[in-house]
Amino acid sequence: MPHSSASKPQIKKYLKRLWLSYLVVVVLIALFFISVTFGLFGPMPTFEELENPKSNLATEVISSDGKLLGKYYIENRSNTHFQELSPNVINALIATEDARFEDHSGIDAIAIIRVMWGVISGSSKGGGSTITQQLAKNLFPRKQKRSFIETALTKFKEWITAVKLERNYSKDEILAMYLNTVDFGSQSYGIKSAAKTYFNKEPAQLNIEEAAVLVGILKAPTWFSPVRNPSRAIERRNTVMHQMLKYNYISSAEFDSIKLLPVDMANYRLQDHTTGIATYFREYLRIVLAEWCLQNPKEDGTPYNLYRDGLKIYTTINYRMQEHAEAAMAEYLGKELQPAFFNHWKGVPNAPFVFEGSMAKKETDNLLLSAMRRTDRYYHYKTKGLSDTQIVEEFKVPTKMKVFSYRGEIDTVMTPMDSIRYYKFYLQSGMMSMDPLSGQVRAYVGGINYRFFQYDHVKLSKRQVGSTFKPFLYTLAMQEGESPCALYPNVQPVIDLGNGDVWAPENSSDERLGQLVTLKWALANSNNWVSGQLIRKYSPKAVVAMAHKMGVTSDIPAVYSIALGSCDISLYEMVGAMSVFANKGVYIEPSFITRIEDKNGNVLQTFNIKSQEVISEQTAYLMIQLMKGVVDGGTGVRLRYKYGLDSPIAGKTGTTQNQSDGWFMGITPDLVTGVWVGCEDRAAHFRSITLGQGANMALPIWALYMRRVYNDMTLNYSKRDFDPPAKPLDVDLDCGDENTPVPIKSLKKKRLINTDEF
Repeated sequence: MPHSSASKPQIKKYLKRLWLSYLVVVVLIALFFISVTFGLFGPMPTFEELENPKSNLATEVISSDGKLLGKYYIENRSNTHFQELSPNVINALIATEDARFEDHSGIDAIAIIRVMWGVISGSSKGGGSTITQQLAKNLFPRKQKRSFIETALTKFKEWITAVKLERNYSKDEILAMYLNTVDFGSQSYGIKSAAKTYFNKEPAQLNIEEAAVLVGILKAPTWFSPVRNPSRAIERRNTVMHQMLKYNYISSAEFDSIKLLPVDMANYRLQDHTTGIATYFREYLRIVLAEWCLQNPKEDGTPYNLYRDGLKIYTTINYRMQEHAEAAMAEYLGKELQPAFFNHWKGVPNAPFVFEGSMAKKETDNLLLSAMRRTDRYYHYKTKGLSDTQIVEEFKVPTKMKVFSYRGEIDTVMTPMDSIRYYKFYLQSGMMSMDPLSGQVRAYVGGINYRFFQYDHVKLSKRQVGSTFKPFLYTLAMQEGESPCALYPNVQPVIDLGNGDVWAPENSSDERLGQLVTLKWALANSNNWVSGQLIRKYSPKAVVAMAHKMGVTSDIPAVYSIALGSCDISLYEMVGAMSVFANKGVYIEPSFITRIEDKNGNVLQTFNIKSQEVISEQTAYLMIQLMKGVVDGGTGVRLRYKYGLDSPIAGKTGTTQNQSDGWFMGITPDLVTGVWVGCEDRAAHFRSITLGQGANMALPIWALYMRRVYNDMTLNYSKRDFDPPAKPLDVDLDCGDENTPVPIKSLKKKRLINTDEF
């Protein structure tokens, strides 16, 4: 008893010390966490940063019908909201990464105890981080190189940040934020980019197996890549689905049926600037937007960053029409015109260059050397200090490479110089289609394949326009009081240029030679002699002024040969100018953007049309009637008999000297579209007018495109006729039988025309 009574004070003293020690530990831990929270052990995310976490967000380029055309990014990341996520993705993520996600407040004590016990027992399985902790790590990344103490402090900071995130955001928001921040490999950051890259789907469309594949990738994006390592990806996918089965997100029947399926990568597309739809348009737009970012600062005065700030660019491009345009170009060039070009030059020395005489080889070599100096390979060698002679020798060394073909990329071995010549055989093309009433560009195809041919033949390229320039000349004539039925003699004009020089244009046809012809017939058949007579009558300077008035900005020399299209103009300018006719005399500057929004959906700028009346409504309508003749019975008639287009169409073909450039400008009441086709070098071209004329090179692309547009019921383009002018015409449009020969003499005697000068 004495011994027992003596031990009670000792027990009380021991318990007191124990509780005091416990209290001290609790206080110290609390003080430690408070210190960490207030940044005494290094900076912590502020409340503002938690409210508005920053990450590199890709700028999205969006079509007029709401589809993604492409992105500009450092990290290919686009945010998505919880409501836009498939339940399959959410279920797969929770089952695999954090089964008690709905029950904890950022830190899972059970998981932490399990991890600690695993470390002590040497049987560690799985991590203890919750989805919220992983989100904290993604939003506020750790340093790459850290000591043990720094690692421990960082872990505590992530715990505190996770708790703060749970207080500031709902569970649904945390899940969406996490899926927006993770790396899925293949240059895809966030679930929206990953769904597009791997399956060409929106996140809401992902099925069970696709969701399981993407969630499985998160453990190790390269190791479990379904592209690089499909067998591992399948195994990992099935592991994720087993977790979904374990937590009752899927049934045994679903698991058993899906686990046997292969991973379908048929729609896998790496999302970079050289792939996808509207590549040339996106590159042109990138240049425009880079300038916009510099000129439109944020509220804090810093410029927007096109690659980080997650802007949304709403464009005028219609996704379906862009698809139709690209498909039409690929179909005609790939299946018909390019094979014809190859066959046309088969076995011909010095192909595909039309250099003649003893200097032909030297001129060809000089052209290839010039092309060599424009390559990245040449620049690489130059920066290494090699001389041109050494570089030429390097270009003669056989090298493994991928080259373009319409059947797909070809893995081959050839010298870089041979690859340059190989590409010179390829016909290039540009195409732009716009709504003439709004000025909005609906389709923009700058070339045949952006990865291999990056020069834009819509906005940047300027080529001889040939007879597509004649409508400017005829517009001037209509404005000055002429009518489509006005008669001109089909004889060659000879114009004195002074200093003993003369200009006497040639015709490609001797049809109706020496007869009187109407202006409508002359334009329909692209008669050069009548054009020569018109430009002599109205002067080159006046024609240049008309072209500039209608929207052409390129420099045009005031010489007589422009009547035949000797000047270089871009396809962009030509389409804008031809739209004046469909828009009743009003020029509207072609537009590409409707509005720009920031990442939160705030509108930063809207873009209005710029328009100006440049010719009268009557003149525009007369030109439509003249250009209808091109399609109904002139150089564009194959639109009717070969391609079966029976709707009202006005148009103009164009063929330049030596068939280097083929053009077609097609006008309907609701759509104006221009097409150019030619080789990169003007010295490479068809050697016959039959193959090299615009009606054979460019017109078929237009026809295939318009057939697709008309057949696409979702676009709802009608086949209506052009509206007549509000004021009745005082000009007769019925020219009678234009093919009835009218001798020049009979009208000369009646003094209806003066032919003394011809």
